[in-house]
Amino acid sequence: MSAEPPPVSLPSAPGLSRRRLLGMAAAAPLAATGALALGAGTAHAADSAYAMAYFTESTNLGDGTDYGLHLAVSKDGLLWTPLNQNNPVVTPTEGAGGLRDPFILRKQDGTFVVLATDLKGTDWNYNSQYIHVWNSTDLRTFTGYHRLKLHDMVTHSWAPEAFWDAGRGQYAIIYSSVNSSGHNVIMVNYTTDFVTASAPQVFFDPGYDAIDGDMTVGVNGVNYLYFKNNRSGTLLGARSTSLDPGSFTTFTSGVAHGGTEAPTVVKSLTSGTYWLWGDTYTPNGVFYAWQSTDLAAGTWTALDQRTYTQPVNSKHCGITTITGAQYDNLVAKWGAPAWNRLKSYNYPARYVRHADYVGRIDEYPIEPYKDSLWKLVPGLADSSAVSFQSVNYPTRYLRHYDYALRLDANDGTSTFAADATFHRTAGLANSSWASFRSYNNPTRYIRHYDYALRIDPISTGTEQQDATFQVGY
Repeated sequence: MSAEPPPVSLPSAPGLSRRRLLGMAAAAPLAATGALALGAGTAHAADSAYAMAYFTESTNLGDGTDYGLHLAVSKDGLLWTPLNQNNPVVTPTEGAGGLRDPFILRKQDGTFVVLATDLKGTDWNYNSQYIHVWNSTDLRTFTGYHRLKLHDMVTHSWAPEAFWDAGRGQYAIIYSSVNSSGHNVIMVNYTTDFVTASAPQVFFDPGYDAIDGDMTVGVNGVNYLYFKNNRSGTLLGARSTSLDPGSFTTFTSGVAHGGTEAPTVVKSLTSGTYWLWGDTYTPNGVFYAWQSTDLAAGTWTALDQRTYTQPVNSKHCGITTITGAQYDNLVAKWGAPAWNRLKSYNYPARYVRHADYVGRIDEYPIEPYKDSLWKLVPGLADSSAVSFQSVNYPTRYLRHYDYALRLDANDGTSTFAADATFHRTAGLANSSWASFRSYNNPTRYIRHYDYALRIDPISTGTEQQDATFQVGY
């Protein structure tokens, strides 16, 4: 069931866009700042990693739902490590007392400002003229919390994002709101300090309900605005050679995987590739990614789901580049999860989970989500191997019984310990992934068959793929 009503053309109840965290362009010339132009903003030359901001919603808006600021980090921009055990690092204390759509901007002085929608949960009739604001020097501490008022209209201020407009010498804050047009448009206010802002103007109005504006500034002299057509549930691109309100024209056809929202464009730090992220507008939305090497062409190719993962329960992500030191400091401050998820190689939308104490692979999102979280602990029968301890049933482990895998309580016997112990090896279908060989049946590996987990001898290419998993988060 969708957490959001169907798109409508009047004051709508759309999916609030996650904010893409882009640290935006510096006003000084690149040669003077030592920056590397990334199009979607300006990355420092030392940047070698990525940070993601998001909030969380579980399928039933229960356990795993939290409307605070969550952070994850990545070395490649595709595989993500949630920080603080996937718990929030800061939570609003004013307005609705929760946030959606967090966005982090690297400002002119190198520090960060965090913006977010003032909304907790899915009360689409809650109209806030304000957005949440924090300052941060390092994304490890957050200070100066306040709300910034953007307008006096009896409507919302959804999905704020900001970028530096060098021509104006000001930051532009764009967001979704309903004005006199009767449908959502992308509005803009200008500010120098994120404490006060100018009067609102219409930044982009395609003539239909448009939300979730995401800017990519200065690619070969062109600026790109990606947004969601809230009637069709597709992601579209508009472009302009200026940053003036009203100057953008739509130039792409729609990109979608089902009903998709929250476009986020990020450029790879190691190649000329751009990634376009979006997610489905349901609780526990599924992230999808496309790639392009030419924004001007306006065409995108879907990425293989093997190449990327999203933090569990994450919604409406925003991504920025960070330095290697910032990456290390964030992990040192908040810590990586004490658990893992295991993705299937040949069914990459599916993860290892237990259901009714039976081991299987099911499609994400999984409810309850903790059924798919595992602690890979030293093997019960051999500490050089591993055992899979359930996070939500910590007295139970995956073990084989008549070759089928099930979740059983540890009875302390040597037989149980042997049945629940597996040697991790290089993936049989891909050596960068993993396979798991049974300790007491060493000719057999964990594999899925009709989505159920078991241990079998492996010989064919299909069986090798069935027995290959990615250990991630």
